Amino acid sequence: MTSPKFMTQGCRLNAYETEAMKELADAAGLKNIVVVNTCAVTAEAVRKSKQEIRKLRRDNPNSQMIVTGCAAQIEPKTFSEMSEVDLVIGNTEKMDSNTWNEISNKPDFVGKTEKVMVDDIMSVKNTAGHLIDGFGTRSRAYVQVQNGCDHRCTFCIIPYGRGNSRSVPAGVVVDQIKRLVDTGYNEVVLTGVDITSWGADLPMVPKLGDLVQRILKLVPDLPRLRISSIDSIEADPALIDAISSEMRLMPHLHLSLQAGDDMILKRMKRRHLRDDAIEFCSKMRSVRPNIVYGADIIAGFPTETEEMFENSLNLIKECGLTWLHVFPFSPREGTPAARMPQMDRSIIKERAARLRLCGELAVKDHLAAQIGLEHNVLIENERMGRTEGFTEVLFNKDQIKGSIVNAKIVDKSLKQLIAQ
Repeated sequence: MTSPKFMTQGCRLNAYETEAMKELADAAGLKNIVVVNTCAVTAEAVRKSKQEIRKLRRDNPNSQMIVTGCAAQIEPKTFSEMSEVDLVIGNTEKMDSNTWNEISNKPDFVGKTEKVMVDDIMSVKNTAGHLIDGFGTRSRAYVQVQNGCDHRCTFCIIPYGRGNSRSVPAGVVVDQIKRLVDTGYNEVVLTGVDITSWGADLPMVPKLGDLVQRILKLVPDLPRLRISSIDSIEADPALIDAISSEMRLMPHLHLSLQAGDDMILKRMKRRHLRDDAIEFCSKMRSVRPNIVYGADIIAGFPTETEEMFENSLNLIKECGLTWLHVFPFSPREGTPAARMPQMDRSIIKERAARLRLCGELAVKDHLAAQIGLEHNVLIENERMGRTEGFTEVLFNKDQIKGSIVNAKIVDKSLKQLIAQ
């Protein structure tokens, strides 16, 4: 009997949930299973998930193949019809200990009688807080505070994989973070699908900023707190105040911008305009001068003209963006954008390349500006850590994993800083 194997596609939340599934499977005593946690953000992501399933089946012919995640939630029939797949589990079911106990107690039913365990994600009203011991390193832990999304951007299928927005109560989040700090973590990252919507379904309708300030107040021993990708137009006054005044809240924001042209933003059904993004970035930099921005940008959205694309390209400099996640648009079946007039793939590819090049230049400028400065670096492994702004730093001698060290930056490589 072999130990369970897990493979993750897609976002950081998926990676977090994979770690939680590992603990649930271990607690149920499961062996000889392979679990693929799929992504549905693009048609290409679904294709890669299928490709990975086939490869894992070839490599593990005697294991039970279990498929879950957003693609499995949205297209359970597609995956259940794959000969390589024994069981399809929905996004709610995968986080339920009863699911893994049932698989353990009735191993014979997998792949024979009930091949699909996927309920209506839109009927789910609560998101439980899942405490895991962090993942990736022993220095940084991720805490899920929210799941799902109430918005319906025209390019996005994720709400149909994650359901409507649900929040983990603040008290549960604080208790989780206290336990993580007690076990030695120096940094916690708040994660979710649309975390700026946190609190909308809770009594008194608190905001994300209220949660952040509560964490920092009630967990005074937590050295560093981060928030993951946010929708800048939904940043509430308490969050802005925390960014401005709380030095333990790291000066790094990843923004869900998607485009820099107002007409494209309207066709995407986004909730902000170009000027909103520029104003937010400028305001935050005025109160936190060392803030570093990342952003998601889509290249080649349907109907995007060269002029519209130039607006997205120029947004990088106007907002002062550094870390770009560039997505060449690909139509996702089931979304309104897939029914819009599509652009030539060669143009999409060329525009994505131009965005990436602009992003590389922004990184180069950012790294050059850090030389000679001192940073508090969280050590992820013996020779690498990250600054407050999430920039990688290389060391020429071993450091203590999980510690925070003050380091002077003396040089840079293409994507990393080099410390003395």
